[in-house]
Amino acid sequence: MLKLSAVTKRFGSRVVLNKVSLEISAGEYIAIIGDSGIGKSTLLNIIAGLEPVDAGEVWFEGKNLAALDDDAVTLLRRDHFGFVFQAFHVLPQLNVEQNVALPLLLRGIESTEKAKAAIASVGLAGREQSPPRELSGGELQRVAIARALVGEPKLVLADEPTGNLDPENARQVLDLFKTQVKTRRAAAILATHSEAAAAGCDRRYRLTAQGLSQMR
Repeated sequence: MLKLSAVTKRFGSRVVLNKVSLEISAGEYIAIIGDSGIGKSTLLNIIAGLEPVDAGEVWFEGKNLAALDDDAVTLLRRDHFGFVFQAFHVLPQLNVEQNVALPLLLRGIESTEKAKAAIASVGLAGREQSPPRELSGGELQRVAIARALVGEPKLVLADEPTGNLDPENARQVLDLFKTQVKTRRAAAILATHSEAAAAGCDRRYRLTAQGLSQMR
């Protein structure tokens, strides 16, 4: 599904990603572990087509992202990718159902029943009309997971999704995330600094200044 071949990214004279290669198939849940500032978010942005590479290639379902124009990459991201962020990015002016429904509305898909089902799947049934200010951090992250998965994406990118949560909420959110992506046969990449957070993944990789290497 996803293949990175010798991806290199520089910011000025600094090499942020050094010949990173990776392959992931449908249904796989992998972790990329690395210290803060090492380039995990940059790598996810490159996979999503938000950042260009300086060398190497990114392929998604047989398509070289570098060969696509901006509109094609935007549609690819809209239709096939889901995102879960550390800071939730739940829109405060929208209620829970409206936040979860956003990816469907952008695609012109009838959203009410799908959004309600996604909300129920993350344990928030009955909270559809709640504004974000009434939700805890763990609940907000559940909303973010529901929103990421409601459109049945083929690839989910999670960037430090539990960084703002206490250990118990973090454990619950990660268990939920894994269950949801596995049930839906989505591929998922978890970027984290925590080996504990990555423990439930199928494969784990360490990102360093030297590159990406698989962990045992």
